[in-house]
Amino acid sequence: MADRTTRSRRSCLAVPGSSQKMIDKARGLPADEVFLDLEDACAPLAKPDARRRVVEALNEGGWGTRTRVVRVNDWTTEWTYRDVVEVVEGDGANLDCLLLPKVQGAEQVAALDLLLTQVERAAGHEVGRIGIEAQIENALGLVNVNAIATASPRVEALVFGPADFMASINMKTLVVGEQPPGYDVGDAYHHILMQILMAARAHGKQAIDGPYLQIRDVDGFRRVAGRSAALGFDGKWVLHPGQIEASNEVYSPRQEDYDHAENILDAYEHHTSAAGGARGAAMLGDEMIDEASRKMALVISGKGRAAGMSRTDVWTPEG
Repeated sequence: MADRTTRSRRSCLAVPGSSQKMIDKARGLPADEVFLDLEDACAPLAKPDARRRVVEALNEGGWGTRTRVVRVNDWTTEWTYRDVVEVVEGDGANLDCLLLPKVQGAEQVAALDLLLTQVERAAGHEVGRIGIEAQIENALGLVNVNAIATASPRVEALVFGPADFMASINMKTLVVGEQPPGYDVGDAYHHILMQILMAARAHGKQAIDGPYLQIRDVDGFRRVAGRSAALGFDGKWVLHPGQIEASNEVYSPRQEDYDHAENILDAYEHHTSAAGGARGAAMLGDEMIDEASRKMALVISGKGRAAGMSRTDVWTPEG
């Protein structure tokens, strides 16, 4: 089973499950994750056909190393169980995760886990391999986010769903991702993002920011994405191919930071070894490094490695 903590999710591309044209195009785009959507992107009458189309698309392959996800409908609808049964029975071996929207409590994640387990066993798939991404889209979900994060070992990521969330708290704006009128200091989303991030980090999950709906405003996307990236989020939803490159860049370490992190790890390993003097603190150039430095470097190096970055500078004991 793949290590769920190492999947790269810098860019998570939303693709309507009812659109063959968009599904075919998505195969050639450089997103880290593609999620085929059976929920909001599909009209009610189109959902049964979209399930069939999603199963065919995953079984046809061509997705490379991308994380393959299907967003099912939420548990308050009549469609969820059929989404799970038909998709997992049809292409469970070619599916990495299910994305559950509008999660309000741990019991909804546990219910999905139970249904997944039954379908996996019945279909002869490896039990527990398919992960869950839990989307936080309202006030109750945020209040229960820690319980949601630990509701199942399948949970890989917590995802912010801003549009429904803004409606659930009566936020005074219609522009998803931008600050509401009158909020002229700070970031109106900061508390929400930090709650999701703290729950994710406390329990070893990834944290994914939601979409920016002004799809032609790439500068605006970079600005908004930069806020959650600065906090430590792992990635963001993208709704348009033009946002993918920006998202991959924003949620990747800068090259010089990646090189520096790898050099800290190499230098610390050497200096704490017998050959390096078994020192707990040492110098890397003009910088003192210790165990805390190593932990910080592991974060940056981990993101860089997941993004497939290569070093342009390598420290040696003589360097």
